[in-house]
Amino acid sequence: MSNRQNPNDPDSLSLKPGGTASGNKPDFSNVKSSVRSTEAEAAKPDFSNVQSSVRSTEATVGETGYTVQEGDTLSHIAKAHYGKASQWRRIFDANRDQLDDPDRIKPGQVLKIPAAPSEN
Repeated sequence: MSNRQNPNDPDSLSLKPGGTASGNKPDFSNVKSSVRSTEAEAAKPDFSNVQSSVRSTEATVGETGYTVQEGDTLSHIAKAHYGKASQWRRIFDANRDQLDDPDRIKPGQVLKIPAAPSEN
């Protein structure tokens, strides 16, 4: 084997300048790399003014609101809106999210009043 590095003889190659293969593994600890693109850097999108909202797809056509007054009952409210006190359950069912008991409505509560049933 010769001291010159020969590309056709892997045993004669060394990574050290002027050296020869010595049986030691090459030292790559000081190797550094980097990657750069020739592409122009793209501007990052600005989402600072994004707003969102959520709406129900349930139809609320004809629905109105009513603020409960002192002395009101669902029957009185139903009579005023539908003409029949017996329609109180429509109002109760539409407001299950805030009413557990039809006899416990409070002044200041805003109740949803569904549209009157259509007469066929």
